[in-house]
Amino acid sequence: MRWQSAVRGTVAGLLAVGLLVPPPPAGAAPVPSAPARFVDAYPDVAATMRAAGAPYADWVAAGRSFLAFDPRGDGLAVEVLGDLGTADRIAVLVPGVDTTLRNFDRGLGGVSRRAPSAQARSLYDEIRAGQPDARVAVLAWLGYDPPNGLGRAATRQDSARSGARALLDLVRTLARHRPAATVTLIGHSYGALVIGLAAPALPAQVTELVTVGGVGMGVDEVGELRTGATVWAAEAPDDWIHWLPPLRILGFGHGVRPAAPGFGARRLPVDGVTGHDGYLVSGTGTLHAAALVTLGRTGSVTGTAVAAR
Repeated sequence: MRWQSAVRGTVAGLLAVGLLVPPPPAGAAPVPSAPARFVDAYPDVAATMRAAGAPYADWVAAGRSFLAFDPRGDGLAVEVLGDLGTADRIAVLVPGVDTTLRNFDRGLGGVSRRAPSAQARSLYDEIRAGQPDARVAVLAWLGYDPPNGLGRAATRQDSARSGARALLDLVRTLARHRPAATVTLIGHSYGALVIGLAAPALPAQVTELVTVGGVGMGVDEVGELRTGATVWAAEAPDDWIHWLPPLRILGFGHGVRPAAPGFGARRLPVDGVTGHDGYLVSGTGTLHAAALVTLGRTGSVTGTAVAAR
């Protein structure tokens, strides 16, 4: 049939450029994840960071707060901006491919806007600028091991499944300690897949799912996420992510991109955004909208809904 030939051709093309390769062998080591912690963990985590030396000891000396830290391998870190112990609005940023502890603070390639800590700071500052009295906390969550590069791991869901389990552990902990708080999950690139796989099991406190430059959420339309949370998506016109085919074949691919027509997500504005890593940058429409969504002021977001098929 024609569609089978087209699919075979697409898969062959992706194999040729290295975006699809055989799955990992049976028995491969699992991707590590960070255990969920709450504010009572700050002192222990700080002590571990001081023992790890620079630059991590310097982060603690600067007064920064972390729920989790592990320097082994590619590393893990969960930084908190704001007072998590009293927050009634919580945003969790989930990064994508190539994010490691080594670029958590400086950004991939030394580009600061690509750093989870910088993106979290931009969102926190935007929220506080719009509502100074907001009791809000923003988490830069490198609580899983994202794929390295755009090879086999990035086209499969293995890392995202591990990340989804760790993310669920975190949000359940947040819900237990702050049951009246609402939680917004923001996934960038491959991070969108992480929140998509977690979606069916999220507690009711998670009211908003936001994707920016999302590769896909593991499904082809919003209804398949089986969540009561509102789903939002931002995709800049010059973001290379729009070239990804909406495939899910033999364990490869992540489904329809959340910003694609027909997926059913509410669209976020992208004015001022450039490229794949420019969404959560000061002055962009996406950053401002993400702040409004986190605050629950969704009626003020100037996006449009794209109906599911």
